[in-house]
Amino acid sequence: MPSLPTSSMVAPNATAPHPAEPTLRVDSHLHLWELAPGQYSWLQPELGVLYDTFTAEQAQSALFGAGVSAAILVQADDTASENDAMLAAAQANDWIIGVVGWLPLEEPAKAAAMLEKLRENPKFCGVRTLLHDDPRADVLELATVRETVALLSREGIPFDVPNAFPRHLGQVSQLAKDFPELTVVIDHMGKPPRADAAAMAAWEKQLRAAAVLPNTVAKMSGLHANGTVFCAPALRRVWDVALEAFGPHRLMFGGDWPVSLLGASYGETVSVAGTLIDSLGPAEAQAIWSGTCYQTYYG
Repeated sequence: MPSLPTSSMVAPNATAPHPAEPTLRVDSHLHLWELAPGQYSWLQPELGVLYDTFTAEQAQSALFGAGVSAAILVQADDTASENDAMLAAAQANDWIIGVVGWLPLEEPAKAAAMLEKLRENPKFCGVRTLLHDDPRADVLELATVRETVALLSREGIPFDVPNAFPRHLGQVSQLAKDFPELTVVIDHMGKPPRADAAAMAAWEKQLRAAAVLPNTVAKMSGLHANGTVFCAPALRRVWDVALEAFGPHRLMFGGDWPVSLLGASYGETVSVAGTLIDSLGPAEAQAIWSGTCYQTYYG
């Protein structure tokens, strides 16, 4: 189990205690990527500021500057090379405490072989695929996918589900119900459609249904949305629903850098989250800032 940096501005490669310290901040959702032919097919020039290379050094500067001491890297490309790049970055940077990598969900035998190799690295801590880019609405119901998910459940590997609303959030509930030993991580709180009042009601119903299952957790991340204001008051409804549904011990902070740059600087993202999180008691705030993340991926 990797150790965590202290909450103060730490130097790279610093050693660290268990995250019981109330002021420790851990980012549960960070990306790195390098523009290169054949990788990140979704990354196109029209994405503006995101169409660039984002390195561990840049990420470290942004995180430490905002008082965040550690992070979990999360895959942004459905390739084995993405796993290799993330694990290499984690090996070179102690502040990267975990890697949520990719597996070919529809190829159970190949996934099992890859998982065996990934588990040799102590910083590998979870699995995700870009489900929201798959045109099939029933992908989580496919027999081959469920076979791989069953493997993750047996091995105690958390499964992140990105941008789940509107197509996959309902399936998350069934998945969590069918695999009670599997920890299902709902990235970005399911991606609430904040610009659409009617759709928000459907999102809330589905999120609450997922939260009923005790093996689900959610990330307070990726809440920047086109056509919406990004500030604490604007996020209040999303925050209140998630906090009531999951409680602080099943919620975790995630910055979603550099994707978050589409809506705010990293410092602004942390500040907005802090306005909401730090309104809670110290123990509850600590759970969201670091405890839930640590328990989910390394508990």
